[in-house]
Amino acid sequence: MTDMRAVLADRLASLRSEMIIRGLTALIVPRFDAHQGEYVAPHDERLGFVTGFTGSAGAAIVTADRVRLFVDGRYTVQAQNQCPADLIERDHLLEHPPENWLAEEAGPDWVIGYDAMLLPPRWVERFETALKRTGAQLTPVTGNPVDAVWSDQPVEPFGLITAFPLQFAGASADDKRQDMLQTMADKDCRFMVETQPDNIAWLLNVRGDDVAYNPMPQSFLVLEQNGTAHWFVDARKFEDGLADSLPAWLSVHPKVAFLGVLADLLDEGDRVLLDPDFSPAAVARLATAKQAEPVLERSPATLAKTRKNRTELEGIRACHLDDAVAWADFGAWLTREVPVRAAAGEPVSEYEAEERILGCRSARPTFLSESFRTISCAGGNAAMCHYAADPRASAPVLPSGCYLMDSGGQYETGTTDATRSYTFGTLPDGYARAFTAVFKALVALATLRFPKGTQGHHIDAICRRPLWDLGLDYDHGTGHGIGHRLSVHEQPQRIGKPYSPVDLASGMVMSIEPGHYLAGRYGIRLENLYEVVELEDGFLGFDTLTWIPIQTDALLVEHLTETELHWLNAYHARVEELIADRCSAETRVWLSKACAPIGSGEGSLRAVG
Repeated sequence: MTDMRAVLADRLASLRSEMIIRGLTALIVPRFDAHQGEYVAPHDERLGFVTGFTGSAGAAIVTADRVRLFVDGRYTVQAQNQCPADLIERDHLLEHPPENWLAEEAGPDWVIGYDAMLLPPRWVERFETALKRTGAQLTPVTGNPVDAVWSDQPVEPFGLITAFPLQFAGASADDKRQDMLQTMADKDCRFMVETQPDNIAWLLNVRGDDVAYNPMPQSFLVLEQNGTAHWFVDARKFEDGLADSLPAWLSVHPKVAFLGVLADLLDEGDRVLLDPDFSPAAVARLATAKQAEPVLERSPATLAKTRKNRTELEGIRACHLDDAVAWADFGAWLTREVPVRAAAGEPVSEYEAEERILGCRSARPTFLSESFRTISCAGGNAAMCHYAADPRASAPVLPSGCYLMDSGGQYETGTTDATRSYTFGTLPDGYARAFTAVFKALVALATLRFPKGTQGHHIDAICRRPLWDLGLDYDHGTGHGIGHRLSVHEQPQRIGKPYSPVDLASGMVMSIEPGHYLAGRYGIRLENLYEVVELEDGFLGFDTLTWIPIQTDALLVEHLTETELHWLNAYHARVEELIADRCSAETRVWLSKACAPIGSGEGSLRAVG
């Protein structure tokens, strides 16, 4: 930390000098890139450069003598570990958001800068509203001040762009475009501006490799009401033949030409459809400057791609079977190696386990890459929801402790994400009680029937109740959407405490992932993916996609209801039925033991969907 502290101190000194030159009292540094996504390329890790924090969500405000970092509950411990307390103050992104802190600190003579390509319109509106009473000036900057002092900033990404075959996509770009045009007509919009890479990749049936774990190219797109579209992307990244296969209604421009071409297209009075949360504020500012009207509503592509078509769902189900075999191979190896290696004085390390699950997946013929950096954590490290093991000095996985693995893959036909918690002998105090509650929470939501019109915040408490009954909780969402060989965290559908005005609908793919974390001691999480399905009576429910054994060693069977026992035994019976024949002989022996029935619950396959 001492060396990093010196590095950060030098960076902050340089940034503050740049702020003085520009006449800025404060600077907002978000985690976002120009696409407002969760994952960013090294070129766009500005928040990490300034603060040392490398999590996937957050923002900082830099003033002449303070830096205030805002992160959510997933990253509280990580921020504490990564950011020197005497340089970086920490706050909660949701409970005390940055605009509130800034309104408390800013004076009437403050000039607060932000990069309008990095903040979405909704964030700018929040800051403007909070700062009204202070008299402070919020102003966009020309050129990012962080970039100006980042002498060794990595180059922009240059990943190959490939076609995504219709046999996997299930719908043509022409058909998808027609749906977008209908929405534009309904809203009387002449233009739709799309800046979310996953939406553009979905719409055009392409995939890319610009940002790790995210198989989509970074680009911008403008769709006109007359059906023509402009794609702003580096055509040098196209695979051979891609340019010839693109639809005739699509023209390709350099990415840097985005705002200039849009300015030339806009006329006074044009209505421009923009996403208020996932587009650069610079686009809304440009529309206003051209006397056009920004229509700030969620992108129609965002909602359209959440409801997977039949082909997409078939592909997602298939890739989960491949993933289940990889997890089974990993589970067999982990269960065997942890006690043996510990006894020999050469324990399995967190990073070794992370590499092992990657190796297990790589043996599957349809595997392409991880869908996020695997979270492999032992003991107290599991209390950090997004912990990353150090390749050079990761903790040992010991029989006397506990272990958590959160991992996923990108396959030819879909995206996976799952979490399992393991123990190997002695349990930490309170672990079995909490693990049992987490399992009950998973079952409570997985077996829920709910009416159409239900939104994620409506059902979040149903999952949390088994934990709440014990005075426990977790400071993260209960479920998120999953893309189709796209982002592992697909918005806008989610399950959590915050208000989420998105109806859950058939065809959506969601995670259910309750947990419990005791700082410095242990962390527990169980995560399966589910397809939202319409039932015979018109209600909705969850159909299981993830088929990975749930370790039963830490379950307090006497605390389970007959329904929960039925669900678990049925789930394990289905796991073994689906993947045993795909596994090696050695893994099948482990799988049979891992899926053995417990208690008095006799499985019913109907219980797990």
